[in-house]
Amino acid sequence: MQLTGHASSQETIALFEKYVIPNYGRYPISLVRGEGSYVWDAEGKRYLDLFPGWGCNILGYSPEPVVAAIQDQVSRLIHVPNTWYTEAQGRFAEFLCTRSFGKAFFCNSGAEANEGALKLARLHYDGKRPKIITCENGFHGRTFAAVTATAQPKYHEGLGPLVAGFRYAPFNDLDGIASLVDDETCAIMVEPVQGEGGVNIPDEGYLAGLRKIADEANCLLIFDEVQTSMGRTGTWFGYQQWGVQPDIMTMAKGIAGGVAAGALIATEEVAPSLRPGMHASTFGGNPLAMAAGLATGQMIEEQNLLENCQTMSNQFKQFFEQLQTELPIIREVRVRGMMIGVDLNIPAGPAVGKCMDRGLLINATHDTVVRLLPPLNVTAEQVEEGCDLIAIVLREMAEEA
Repeated sequence: MQLTGHASSQETIALFEKYVIPNYGRYPISLVRGEGSYVWDAEGKRYLDLFPGWGCNILGYSPEPVVAAIQDQVSRLIHVPNTWYTEAQGRFAEFLCTRSFGKAFFCNSGAEANEGALKLARLHYDGKRPKIITCENGFHGRTFAAVTATAQPKYHEGLGPLVAGFRYAPFNDLDGIASLVDDETCAIMVEPVQGEGGVNIPDEGYLAGLRKIADEANCLLIFDEVQTSMGRTGTWFGYQQWGVQPDIMTMAKGIAGGVAAGALIATEEVAPSLRPGMHASTFGGNPLAMAAGLATGQMIEEQNLLENCQTMSNQFKQFFEQLQTELPIIREVRVRGMMIGVDLNIPAGPAVGKCMDRGLLINATHDTVVRLLPPLNVTAEQVEEGCDLIAIVLREMAEEA
């Protein structure tokens, strides 16, 4: 496919080298167009993307209903301050809350949503209970409170002193959590499935155990659903997989089909503690993001993508579990909906470049985990195509190990 009307990858890279702060490790290609699960670079090479937008493109690239909703909205209102009402924000709040609980606050990202949740938890106890417990290998964002909540030392290097009041416990360790709770604890915060930490799935009874600990301590339970929301796990929200409702839930990534958007949802009891003047987000809930979010949710429902998510999830799981019997380098396969982690006993990083050379985009996280976050509308043929390429790469890596 010949693409025209844009700079070459090298020309764009040259612009970045001259004008953009190099705080990201970037791959040496410039992406220019996407459709569904495929994306093209400036030279016309097509890639199957099983990690589109780092999980933000939950419907792949340029989903037609979302594009149409944005086009319609942008012709009428692009931005309106939150001192006014807009129908789009009200409609999207209704959509999310009627499929979960409580009331919504909108922002622009997962880090912002988590900042809001952390502030809300402290405000709910009038600042008298400042301690918050989070889990090791979790990831909650890059702002100061969110990165402090992220119990991974590598993200803290050179940033101290961090925000006071945070305590860390191992994931899937109820005794570890319980040992840290005291009368100054306002919240326990956890991802239902740890994404960046390696697609770590909670043990049976773990989330229910956290709910029990929080209730007995009269503190709040916060679920960071930045990755697990909007159908990613096969239900609208990750907590619904285990039937354990939190007091506050945060979300972002794919909730607006690739448009920047974040939100938190709080129960009717807790929500009023985020009172006027204590928190805000200038672009949060803007009409473009809200129109995109509503269209995203409607597309998921109308095209039965929660069901497709479960079907494709089973296909991924069966493939990688079979591959595990062949390749000793595969230590564990962890799958929940469209969150796939293949944990190796060798570094996973080389798999990314080897797959990219073959026209497949994936991710490696936590040193040894090949991670996929495919869109909910990925097809069986695309799953097969991607898995076959990953198998070729992992076999090659096994021979080199």
